[in-house]
Amino acid sequence: MKVRVDSGVCRFITNITASCEDMQNVTLDIESQCPHIQKIGEQLKQVDAYKEIFSKLNNSIVYTIAAHNIAHIACPVPSAILKAVEAAAGFALPRDVHISMYGEE
Repeated sequence: MKVRVDSGVCRFITNITASCEDMQNVTLDIESQCPHIQKIGEQLKQVDAYKEIFSKLNNSIVYTIAAHNIAHIACPVPSAILKAVEAAAGFALPRDVHISMYGEE
């Protein structure tokens, strides 16, 4: 599973590769132009998909690591990592997610 994230105004691109052979242990490769996301990629190499996808937000290892590294709370990358994990483990179909900003600028 490959996911590409354009995080918005910062213009940093993140590429996430998630692979899973047993519907549980997901291996992650996270590459990003963002120095904060690079730190997450160094720390987050494998996750237990079941524990991540079916846990509360405050119990997620992805969000715990993100909380210690990301400078901007609205960063979409942690959510994208979880979507990649979910799809790689077979808990959801791979489908694009969109956030559209419109209205007054």
